[in-house]
Amino acid sequence: MSLSSFIVRRLGRGILTIWFAVTVTFLLLRLLPGDPALAVASPNMTEEARAALLVQYGLDQPLFVQYGLYLWQLVQGNLGVSFTQSIPVLDVLMQRLPWTLLLTGTALVFTVIVGVPLGVLAAAKRGRFADRLVQVIGVTGQSLFVPSVGVLLLYTFGLVLGWFPIGGAYTNGTYGGEWYLSVLSHLVLPAVSLVLIQLGSYVLTMRSTLIEALGEDYTTLAQANGVPPRRVLWKHALRNALLPTTTLIGLQLGFLVGGAVLTETVFAYPGIGRGIFEAVTQLDFPVLQGAFLMLAVTVVVINMITDIVYGLLDPRVKTA
Repeated sequence: MSLSSFIVRRLGRGILTIWFAVTVTFLLLRLLPGDPALAVASPNMTEEARAALLVQYGLDQPLFVQYGLYLWQLVQGNLGVSFTQSIPVLDVLMQRLPWTLLLTGTALVFTVIVGVPLGVLAAAKRGRFADRLVQVIGVTGQSLFVPSVGVLLLYTFGLVLGWFPIGGAYTNGTYGGEWYLSVLSHLVLPAVSLVLIQLGSYVLTMRSTLIEALGEDYTTLAQANGVPPRRVLWKHALRNALLPTTTLIGLQLGFLVGGAVLTETVFAYPGIGRGIFEAVTQLDFPVLQGAFLMLAVTVVVINMITDIVYGLLDPRVKTA
């Protein structure tokens, strides 16, 4: 299979996945308890005003008609209008998106920077104390629960020690360099919580794939030809061991997005995750639909890029 055909197939699969996610999200939100009309109409409105408002938002239509109108709006690039804020959903999301990108991007970078070397260390010291210690760190990280880690970090480093702020993204009234320092200090605890949650997967995956690569024929042959062990590890084995880790990065970005919803809620961080929590409590369907669509598109696009990169690194994928 050629590279262009490989990309076209991944693109078609991505579009189908996005449509499925949009449909499921639309239907599941309609199953939530409560009347979304209450988020739009005021109790003091007359019946005529309330009916007119429901017509304006399309809430008076049957479910399949609402679904068709929603798909037509999406094709036109219109995500609707927030029930509670009365502004376009796209504006609501774009106000929050930079904070989520900052948080998840920072967490991903530090997870890879810390996790990959720890996995290499464990594989290089297989069976020794360093290997056992790294495995304990990895298994412990995989068993952690996002809200529990967040609350523990908040209590220890925010309330008891007072080293970092306990909520928000920055301190009001700061400008210039102070503002950037404030953003950085507010970012530390939520980013650390995500790193701790994701670290175990990278460590254990890197360790297992590198040990497997070190047992392959090509590494054995390199060692038999007198290639130094360090060179065998870093040049021959690590290159192939990084392929599964590349896939893991794409997959874990989806988990990062899901973890960010809980993390942003715990730390009152004004990202899309916090916006989802607020929209659920307010039954703001347009914001929920827009947020889930944005998250779904992000995850699908990242996984498509990961598949393409993997296909470029390993041509066997394209012919599978």
